[in-house]
Amino acid sequence: MAKLSLFERRRRRVRTALRSRAGDRPRLSVHRTGRHIYAQIINDHDGRTVAAASTLGAKASGANVDAAVTVGKDIAAAAKKAGVTTVVFDRGGFLFHGRVKALADAAREGGLEF
Repeated sequence: MAKLSLFERRRRRVRTALRSRAGDRPRLSVHRTGRHIYAQIINDHDGRTVAAASTLGAKASGANVDAAVTVGKDIAAAAKKAGVTTVVFDRGGFLFHGRVKALADAAREGGLEF
């Protein structure tokens, strides 16, 4: 078996800690690339995506902090529309800094609690 990368080890560690604290709350999962940033609210109990937002849409472009703020506001609005108010934040293997932190702060300002 090949050794896991540092990113994959961090991602598994974060996801394991979330499972113990999540209860029945959905998970706000964040993924970022060099060009885009994506956010999904996933109900792991039912195995379906409740809401999603990304920079692939027309409102935000690029993968900078401003685009992450726009995606955070969009995911909060989509969550409200779907009836979700509390989530657990799944940063994956990404550090809580820069674009990931900007998205989280914007989602909190938009009304999500985590």
